[in-house]
Amino acid sequence: MIDLKLLWDNPELVRASQRTRGEDEGLVDQLLEADSRRREAIAAADSARSEQKAFSKDMGKLMRSASDEDKAKLREEGKAKAERVKELEAEQNAAEQAVYDLQMKISNVVEEGAPAGGEEDFVVLEHIGTPPEFDFEPKDHLELGESLGLIDMKRGTKVSGARFYFLTGDGALLQLGMLQLAVQKAMAHGFQLMIPPVLVRPDIMAGTGFLGAHADEVYHLEEDDLYLVGTSEVALAGYHSDEIIDLSDGPVRYAGWSSCFRREAGSYGKDTRGIIRVHQFDKLEMFVYCKPEEAHEQHQKLLGMEKEMLAAMNVPYRVIDVAGGDLGSSAARKFDTEAWVPTQNTYRELTSTSNCTTFQGRRLKTRYRDENGKPQTVATLNGTLATTRWLVAILENNQQSDGSVVVPEALRPFVGKDVLTPVH
Repeated sequence: MIDLKLLWDNPELVRASQRTRGEDEGLVDQLLEADSRRREAIAAADSARSEQKAFSKDMGKLMRSASDEDKAKLREEGKAKAERVKELEAEQNAAEQAVYDLQMKISNVVEEGAPAGGEEDFVVLEHIGTPPEFDFEPKDHLELGESLGLIDMKRGTKVSGARFYFLTGDGALLQLGMLQLAVQKAMAHGFQLMIPPVLVRPDIMAGTGFLGAHADEVYHLEEDDLYLVGTSEVALAGYHSDEIIDLSDGPVRYAGWSSCFRREAGSYGKDTRGIIRVHQFDKLEMFVYCKPEEAHEQHQKLLGMEKEMLAAMNVPYRVIDVAGGDLGSSAARKFDTEAWVPTQNTYRELTSTSNCTTFQGRRLKTRYRDENGKPQTVATLNGTLATTRWLVAILENNQQSDGSVVVPEALRPFVGKDVLTPVH
């Protein structure tokens, strides 16, 4: 949710952010006008309440010496003033709701330096590693997964429908090993491990910014009015909603391990082969609560941890600065890491880390006390440390001419093998 003080202090900054995102900058002036009406409505209601209170105080004295006719007039006047207060309070409530509705429509203010544009307008910040050159025709991850007994898409479709799968045998061990390694790294960096709920209430889902333009990507259980999360960021953001948390010892960090669910409503016909774009996957998500002035530094730390993990997977990758139009409503800045996928001859997203500044904290009413003991809104950040999709890059980049796949050294203790060989 946009900070009204920031809006009044620097409306052009918010307009520029809307332009960077490719969103309606006219909402800025609409919100300014609505907030002016809200302030006027509050002042009018306060004045009417004061007037009614003063009249009620004087009325008691006047009633003692008044005639029956004057008493009736005093009662009528008191009733009229009470009705006027109700009318003005209703106008105030309506004005406040109008401001809230407009606040919820404006996305977070994009951080200075983020590129403008849409999905294709990212800026590449760095390349790490060199894409492998094979002296044979490389297989894609699904062909490798099936031949090695790691992935079963056919039975996944039979049981649950398109974009579902089974991870079998060493495939399950690969994923568990990857997530376990991520857990170890997160805990070594001071994160508390969490296994959060995967069903959340509407106010929590809306508070994190996932019920806006991309609400059609979220599974909703109508009978229970609960949502399946697409990332444990949602539950972790809601963990301290309506609370004042202690940041006196530094940022509070959580690492959430959960299954995640996405409808992929806008991806018809896209990435239908394999496990690049599926409805259910597992993920370890980092989540940080900190003071706003610490958010930039924390963002860089999350990106650094993601790079450490990818280096351990022995895959070449690049880091991109995501353009404003592709940030999502909550993020002020987002960096993606994309791994090389040999059979597609391109880079594909594996991790993402976002600085959401105070946007989610304000929506979820999560605060901390500053050095003067005054409550202030927290900043929140998130970042992926491992997820199912990584198997795509691990398998394709580490394959050998005989159809086997070398297990990255960091995962061998979890898988129990150095090399995965075809199953006959």
